[in-house]
Amino acid sequence: NKISMRIMEVVTRSDLGGAQSVVINLSNSLCKYHEVIVVAGTEGGGQMGQLLYDNVKQESVKWLRRSVSLKNDLLSLVCLWRLYHKYQPDVIHLHSSKVGILGRLVFPKSKIVYTVHGFDSIRLAYRKFLPLERFLQNRCKALVGVCQYDKKNLLEEKITHQVGFVYNGIKTVKIDDNLKLPDECLQYEKIILCIARLSKPKRFDLFLEVADLLHQYAFVWIGNQSDVDTCGHKNVFCLGSIPNAGRYNHLADLFFLPTNYEGLPMVILEAMSLGKPVITSNVGGVNEMVISGWNGYALDNVAEQFADKIRLVLNNEDLYAGFSKHSLELFKQKFTVEKMVEEYLLLYNLKSS
Repeated sequence: NKISMRIMEVVTRSDLGGAQSVVINLSNSLCKYHEVIVVAGTEGGGQMGQLLYDNVKQESVKWLRRSVSLKNDLLSLVCLWRLYHKYQPDVIHLHSSKVGILGRLVFPKSKIVYTVHGFDSIRLAYRKFLPLERFLQNRCKALVGVCQYDKKNLLEEKITHQVGFVYNGIKTVKIDDNLKLPDECLQYEKIILCIARLSKPKRFDLFLEVADLLHQYAFVWIGNQSDVDTCGHKNVFCLGSIPNAGRYNHLADLFFLPTNYEGLPMVILEAMSLGKPVITSNVGGVNEMVISGWNGYALDNVAEQFADKIRLVLNNEDLYAGFSKHSLELFKQKFTVEKMVEEYLLLYNLKSS
């Protein structure tokens, strides 16, 4: 069990999003046998750091921000360069596009693995950065999407150098018997859960529309950072931002995520790890986790379609039991932390040799 590699995981923000969950899961697994240093910007409040094990070293770069600023970006480059010389890591794993750009400018390319967490955000929302991604594609030893869909789109956008994909992996969500939902939720026949920040791609408006079509069910949204206008919907409950919100799947009957674009959403994996059927928008790599007619449905963003399938799954016990079983099986087969760590270690070993 000798310490065999010194690995630096670098991510732009320090809040709890998909990229940060991958950094936490990777770092906490790798630190058993390797020395791990996590480098992150301070933007987002730093909850990520609280979930890292004690033997993971942490360094913060206060200038590292998602938005473009010549001054901050130059100061970040200097800081990253210093950290490289301080630790001399064998492998540097860059997560998310901002640090993916800065890191590839400053670190030696023979040591870099770069994971694009949801390429659609660049391809669809921030296309102006695509030329930079193409230009820097040779500045790393491996460029990783989080699903086959990402890999396909990277190749189509002429980013072809050492491109592959590794599915995100999580630990099975622990069941907490002390958790409770508001009493008002329990008056409804079934509970439908969504966990998402109220940010642009997430479709809270569609969530409300579906709730309007299914008055018999309680619709619970976790992740709103501020108060939300539920437009008079009595069956909609917004519980705010809750750490480890995935645990609430245990109290829900079905997981529902309406969204405009995604990579491979962790919140769906959490639901699958507790054997929940999933109804979601057919975007990004979602249909690689939610297979329509098998463990849920990946659909167009049409409220009536969502409502029909939610009703179908919740009103049919045999169908529900099958979907539930298949969600758990698929999770164990493809989306565990162990599987993800194993695949990244193959890439790291390739890098550090």
